[in-house]
Amino acid sequence: MAEPNFLEAFATALANAVDLTADDFSTAEETELLDLARIVAHGTERKNAPLATYLAGQYVAIRGADDVTSAQAVSEVMEIASDLLGDE
Repeated sequence: MAEPNFLEAFATALANAVDLTADDFSTAEETELLDLARIVAHGTERKNAPLATYLAGQYVAIRGADDVTSAQAVSEVMEIASDLLGDE
């Protein structure tokens, strides 16, 4: 069984792998990303949910280069997904 704080441990491990701190890997948008996975899994083939969240992460990184906050970029992702799938 995975440890209860897997997401925190995973963020820390990823940060350590690239000489950053866990604070550089935000989990603040966890609820929105779980909602994204839910609407994608229920609106399409379930296998699309993790792939959609991966693409969302890429989108957030690209928007971050344009000085858009991760919260705003995730909001944009959610709007795009809702437009494509409807709000489940």
